[in-house]
Amino acid sequence: MLRKLSRRFRALPVILIFLGTAAAVALLMSLAPEPESREPPPRIPFAQTGVASIGSGAIPVHGFGTVRPSAEVDIAPQVGGRVVWVDPGFLSGNRVSEGQTLFRIEEADYWVRVQEAEAALAASRVAVLREEEQAAIARAEYEMYASRIGSTSRAQANPLTLGEPQLAAARAAVDRDEGRLAEANLALSRTQVVAPFDGFVRNESVDVGQVVSPGQPVARLFASRSAEVAVPLSDADAALIPGLWRLGNTSGQGGVAARVSARFGTSTYEWDGYVDRSESFLDAETRTIDVVVRVPDPYGIASRSADADPPLLVGKFVDVEIEGFSDEPYFRIPRAALQSGDEVWAVSEGSTLRIVPVRVLLRANDEVFVVGDLEDNQAVVTGGLQFATPGMRVQTGDQ
Repeated sequence: MLRKLSRRFRALPVILIFLGTAAAVALLMSLAPEPESREPPPRIPFAQTGVASIGSGAIPVHGFGTVRPSAEVDIAPQVGGRVVWVDPGFLSGNRVSEGQTLFRIEEADYWVRVQEAEAALAASRVAVLREEEQAAIARAEYEMYASRIGSTSRAQANPLTLGEPQLAAARAAVDRDEGRLAEANLALSRTQVVAPFDGFVRNESVDVGQVVSPGQPVARLFASRSAEVAVPLSDADAALIPGLWRLGNTSGQGGVAARVSARFGTSTYEWDGYVDRSESFLDAETRTIDVVVRVPDPYGIASRSADADPPLLVGKFVDVEIEGFSDEPYFRIPRAALQSGDEVWAVSEGSTLRIVPVRVLLRANDEVFVVGDLEDNQAVVTGGLQFATPGMRVQTGDQ
């Protein structure tokens, strides 16, 4: 028992020293001055920016559409009969020339009609000569009779007596038979079916021995001299095309310049064209206006060479750029710089933001043409910010 007490008394000084040290440390900490509290510096957000470039006058209007022929017709004979000859080149996909004979119908029946009409006309002419002779005799007899009775007035003579209506009928018969002969010759000429214009055969279904009827379509032909692209545009985009509503009243290539581009394989090819006209109505579903761009010589026939570019095929989906025009200066900005509500966040001096309301002239694929209180080569925010307030400071890539 005494040993245990002696051990406890020996540990007591150590405990007292520990407690004293702890109390001294606590006293020093309580007497030490509190450190000054410093607010962290404000964080300036980083903004991605693009450049606003000023422009005036020409402004490209972009669109797209499908190539279609400028003219396309069904080939049908105007007379019926058995087909006796077909041009070997009159096949689907081949090119034909204006006036080229595509196929012929048997002519025998039509030659007979011509000969019959010629015979009838000859008989009618003989009848006219006979009636003229008879009328001359009747007139002479009447004048002899009138001289014997002392009358000098021919008004008393009956026209039938003088043979006048008979002569008029004979002359009318000549006119009738001349018309029938012309009709027979026309039918004979129509046994040869010709191409109405330079073009390509889309499809054909005629062969030797086939009997065709008047008006029966046997092929389809589309023009090769020019092609068209109907480009659907909003009314705002169409308004940038100068003189659009007057273009349909002009002819030739005096329209607004346009360029058509299409991909073949891995390459892109371009064709020059012009705005030919616009449709006179809005599409009921898309509320757009179809502006028709015409491309001359889409198949390169006039400039065909060994290393010719591929043709602008009918049915090809293409991009179209029309040379529009703006009467007022505009700014070209990246598409991402246009914020909701048609606003642009412009970076001013001191890297502060200015919120600029703009009016959109044209939206292109990767840029927008706007009118507003901007400056040439001014930085505009394209990303990195969720919101903006006037005077807000930002960091840009130039800093």
